[in-house]
Amino acid sequence: MIDFHCHLDLFPNPREVAAEVQRRGAGVLSVTTTPSAWPGTSRLGQDRPAIRTALGLHPQIAAQRKQEIKLFERYLPETQYVGEVGLDGSPELRASWPDQQDVFRHILQACSDAGNKVLSIHSRRAVDPVLDLLEKYKGDSTFILHWFSGNQTQLKRAVDLGCWFSVGPSMLAGAKGKALVAKMPKNRVLLETDGPFAQYRQSALRPWDVNEGCSLLVDVWDESQARVEDQIRNNERLLLQTVS
Repeated sequence: MIDFHCHLDLFPNPREVAAEVQRRGAGVLSVTTTPSAWPGTSRLGQDRPAIRTALGLHPQIAAQRKQEIKLFERYLPETQYVGEVGLDGSPELRASWPDQQDVFRHILQACSDAGNKVLSIHSRRAVDPVLDLLEKYKGDSTFILHWFSGNQTQLKRAVDLGCWFSVGPSMLAGAKGKALVAKMPKNRVLLETDGPFAQYRQSALRPWDVNEGCSLLVDVWDESQARVEDQIRNNERLLLQTVS
């Protein structure tokens, strides 16, 4: 199973976690929060084919790090994966909203121009503005909405736009998360942990804990464990074909 959204470089012991990922034969999309973190984080995946590194500029720090957009452009040709990027409409980030939009537009344009990128996207309290921009800059990019928390109308809009969804144990532990996942097309659901920030059973999630997400999907989808695992693996193969 692949963890499609994990902050590998932000674990207290990232090298040990990376080595354990490889030892277990797990897969990880290691997202970054700033372009300046790209060189060091990408080295965690060096000679570890199970780890892919995404180039990101997190919306929560877009205002402080917007000058790094030039670095983003510099490193973009080195990867087909982009994340964590997006918008965050939380009240405490209201002052940074114009900068967030500028940065996200710039990233989407760069990805559209480059072609064939997979983006892991943050949309907390900003689903409609995110989808507005995705519609404008679609190109041939593949969009994965990380920990989607919108309403049912927004979910339908995202599905119609062709978005994928990465869901994890923390999301699936709540009633709202379960209800949203139950409405998502099964063939567009991927797994994530959002470790080390997300927790499940009072412990920080690690990349191989995506298996907990599979177990929780058994109840949400009313399917056997084997059927759930087969569906997720098929989804992973289908998505990875877009960047092969």
